[in-house]
Amino acid sequence: MKIIILGAGQVGGTLAENLASEKNDITLIDTDTSRLRELSDRIDVKTIVGVGSYPQVMRDAGADDADMLVAVTNSDETNMVACQIAYTLFRTPTKISRIRSNAYLKQTELFSADAFPIDVLISPEQVVTNYISRLLEYPGSLQVLDFADGRVQLVAVKAYYGGPLVGQTIATLKDHLPNVESRVAAVFRRNKAIEPRGNTVIEADDEVFFVAAKGHIKKVMSELRRTEDSYKRVIIAGGGNIGYRLAKTLEKDYRIKVIEHGEDRARHLSENLSSSVVLLGSATDKSLLEEENIENTDVFCALTNDDEVNIMSSLLAKRLGARKVMTLINKAAYVDLVQGGMIDVAISPQQATIGSLLTHVRRGDVVNVHSLRRGAAEAIEAIAHGNNSSSKVVGRKVEEVNLPPGTTIGAIVRDDEVLMPRSDVIIHSGDHVILFVMDKRHIQDVERLFQVGLGFF
Repeated sequence: MKIIILGAGQVGGTLAENLASEKNDITLIDTDTSRLRELSDRIDVKTIVGVGSYPQVMRDAGADDADMLVAVTNSDETNMVACQIAYTLFRTPTKISRIRSNAYLKQTELFSADAFPIDVLISPEQVVTNYISRLLEYPGSLQVLDFADGRVQLVAVKAYYGGPLVGQTIATLKDHLPNVESRVAAVFRRNKAIEPRGNTVIEADDEVFFVAAKGHIKKVMSELRRTEDSYKRVIIAGGGNIGYRLAKTLEKDYRIKVIEHGEDRARHLSENLSSSVVLLGSATDKSLLEEENIENTDVFCALTNDDEVNIMSSLLAKRLGARKVMTLINKAAYVDLVQGGMIDVAISPQQATIGSLLTHVRRGDVVNVHSLRRGAAEAIEAIAHGNNSSSKVVGRKVEEVNLPPGTTIGAIVRDDEVLMPRSDVIIHSGDHVILFVMDKRHIQDVERLFQVGLGFF
């Protein structure tokens, strides 16, 4: 697939790296020469220096026959105009744009063929807000992902000493929870993937990914770690777009305090939030945290635009007694350094966003893509189509599907029924199949499985 990416920042660069490794034809456009040089030295992409919304720059990048334009510059206006030009001058089939400002997002009529012809809108702030909201719903989780409109969820937890399943084989999960359908989809031990089999023994500190119907998630979690009390008190450090959206989303169900250092922004927050308490000050101010009873806080979320402030304020909050700390980190190199120590969950906005983008790049009827382990693996939701002669999966038992190495089926959703993929389960047309791909070199093999042959037509 020929893809033009506008913007070589964290999101654009991460997307280019993901797609180039899958043998796509990628062209990156940015005004930052040194950033483009750094990326081209590492990955196989073509680079163009220039303003991405200029017609000639897009023409130089090969827009005449591009399959897709992904506009992820830091300017909403540049992204919107680029999509307009791609539609008007080049008839680019798929146009994806990052839009950050809520002032635009609220006006949905702007994004149509009659206005700005954008096929897919990506809002990183909303993606991160949803991501954190799901983590708060399941205390102790490291990642919570929705499939099949929320009917099935994938949850990652760290197995702790004292969990009923720790020290036992995966097969015993059925004995512990006889009335609960669930499946361990992946296990990471000391940062290495282990293929989960029935005789695999769960060890303390394993990162375990399991899939189950939404209503059964907490029961399965209780097998891997001690049950935690629900969260009630949340402090949000940073009242920017993400902090504001999160406070607005959570304030009905939690006691929210927002720390904001800018006086004008703090005033704006206090005027637009209903029940949240807005505090003017610095998140790294020890006396402020102590005054606000940080030791009684369930979750401290550091969501400023400064990675260093987020990390230091989180470490301080944890030291002063906060039960959990979640930290927004833009620099990928920092994420692995801090998670698992005093910081409970490190949130990478570009990794959270990248799945939304990859969903629209995957071939076959792929409706969901989620990045796992900071891009090392993927969870994919694909819809099976066709019949026994035109499809490589429809009409076949799970054991008969020729899955690539390191790929497992986590669940099958048929209408409102969630099926665990036992070997004799037959896949039907219209089934939503949730797969886990531990080796991303086989992504294209998975896509081909769900592409329908000519016999279907």
